[in-house]
Amino acid sequence: MPFGERAWTRQDVAELLASPGVAGLLLEVNGGDAGLAICRVAADEAELITIAVRPAYRRRGAARHLLTAVITHVRSAGARSLFLEVAADNPGAQRLYEQSGFCAVGSRPAYFRRGDGPAADALVMRLDLD
Repeated sequence: MPFGERAWTRQDVAELLASPGVAGLLLEVNGGDAGLAICRVAADEAELITIAVRPAYRRRGAARHLLTAVITHVRSAGARSLFLEVAADNPGAQRLYEQSGFCAVGSRPAYFRRGDGPAADALVMRLDLD
């Protein structure tokens, strides 16, 4: 899971999950962890912080399943909109979000750091939950 220029540690995840309004959703397949989503709800807005899927489960519906679970969770927590940032150079993820009803509402230049390479721009996307 990317977290800036380094992988998330267990402590990073634990601290994030201990924050108000934050929830983690784990996707298990055949008794093993296939993916994880972390989201946050504050008042009537929610943010998808990350979706991470193990390579063996990519392109098999795991991310869509996690996204659906996040949408259900934040809606039940009272959110009326869900925001996320997706890398501008990740058309597969953009397609997943667009197919789920998200629309681009802005951008963040050089938002995603990529090791020693150039940072990638982010598209800010929003889903109305009403």
